[in-house]
Amino acid sequence: MTNWRAVGYGFVVTLLVGVVGLAVPGLGQLTAGLIGGFVAGYLGGGGLGRGFWHGLLAGSIGGIAVGLILWAAVALAGLAGGPVGAAAGTVAGFGVFAIAAMIAMVMALESAVAGAIGAVLNGNENRRTDVRSDY
Repeated sequence: MTNWRAVGYGFVVTLLVGVVGLAVPGLGQLTAGLIGGFVAGYLGGGGLGRGFWHGLLAGSIGGIAVGLILWAAVALAGLAGGPVGAAAGTVAGFGVFAIAAMIAMVMALESAVAGAIGAVLNGNENRRTDVRSDY
C-alpha cells in the first residue's frame, strides 16, 4: 500500500530543491529528483520494491509540478509583450513544459532508484507508517 505521507514529503523536497536548482548552478533538477526520491523511499521504508515505488511517485509528481511552474513563468513573462507576446509566451511555455515532462521521466526513474536506496538504508523491512496501529 502506498504511504502518501512519504510521497508527499518526497514531493515537497523535490519541488523545493527543484526550484532552488533553477537558481543555483550545478544543483539542477536531477539532484532534486535524487534527494526527493531518497526522502520518499526512506520514509516509506519496507524494502527495495516499496522504496522504488514511493520514490517513483514522488519524482514523477515533483517533475510534472516543476514543469507546470516553468510553463506558467514563461507564459507570464510573455504578458510583458502584450497580446502577441502573451501568445508567444504561452507557446514557448508549452515547449518548456514538454522538455520538463521529458526531464520528469528521467527524474522519476532516478527518484525510484534513490527511493529504493533510501528504503534499504531505513533498515526496517516491516515498517508500515500508512496504517494506524491503535485500532
